[in-house]
Amino acid sequence: MSEKTFLDELLEEAESKEEYQTEAYYDLILLQIKNLQEQIANNFSEAEKEINIINNWTLSRNTVLNERSQVLERKLEAFIREKKVKTILLPNGALKLHKKADKIEIDNLELFLKHARPEVLTIIPEQVKPDLNKIKSFIKTRPVPAGIKVIEGKEEFSYKLRQEVENGREETEVGTSTQSAGGLRAVI
Repeated sequence: MSEKTFLDELLEEAESKEEYQTEAYYDLILLQIKNLQEQIANNFSEAEKEINIINNWTLSRNTVLNERSQVLERKLEAFIREKKVKTILLPNGALKLHKKADKIEIDNLELFLKHARPEVLTIIPEQVKPDLNKIKSFIKTRPVPAGIKVIEGKEEFSYKLRQEVENGREETEVGTSTQSAGGLRAVI
């Protein structure tokens, strides 16, 4: 009885179509997943574009605000310099002028080490190096050793703002301006 009956053939054909439909169904699921993942990638891409637009807008707005702030800081610095005082206390903050410490720079290490006195050196076993703090102290009372360059500290302007916080405590934000080759630069 190896002959197939009509019913067997119909049954095989139905099973074959069912299997084909099942595979087609799961193939459609794969296609849906692919589309969803493309939508997710597109959403991230659009979000990134929007973030860039917002960042560029923020930078342009803040550049203008920062320039206005720098102009006001220069006015404050001119005011305290005109008054020729070191500190001015105001209701919304304080203006200060203070001299920064001198800076020591070793121009020629070999020349310095050849003429250096032991009190301006730090000796670590098998290593000799200049001690900048000791050199600063040394040159206050004696001539500058050979190979040393003294960079004089500049007068610096700074200010503090008083701000009220919700719980009643006061916080201060410090701003300083430093003189540079290109003019005043605000650091807040």
